[in-house]
Amino acid sequence: MDPLFFKLVRVVNLTARPFQESVGRQHQLTLNEWRVLSLLGAEPGLTATQVAELTGMDKMSASRAIAGLSRRRRLQRREDPADQRRSRLYLTSAGKTLCSTVGELAKAREAALFARVKPADLGRLDGILDSLLASVAADGQAGA
Repeated sequence: MDPLFFKLVRVVNLTARPFQESVGRQHQLTLNEWRVLSLLGAEPGLTATQVAELTGMDKMSASRAIAGLSRRRRLQRREDPADQRRSRLYLTSAGKTLCSTVGELAKAREAALFARVKPADLGRLDGILDSLLASVAADGQAGA
């Protein structure tokens, strides 16, 4: 029997790979770029540090994803009016269009993935994942 952590990582890998191989190739978008694109589509104006924290990526991976989106003119940096030493990140119109397109494909992938799972089980899974994310966040804040 596989340890729970291994199962969790395996599910992430097995669900992300097909999405990346089809959608990523079609739209010239890495998995980490998609994560940043989706986050900024939902929460525009984040800093790079916030993007790293909210996606769970290390700072270097987040930086590479941000740079890739910027190179393809899908993301733009704007000076933070409250602190001119840092910038805020926003999707360009091309980035917003791509976010919408890929978001619809992601919803379809999610529906197919969960088609055989009972709604009650999905509700429990959602709650468990929220609890797990809160636990991981609390551990991170405690310096663990």
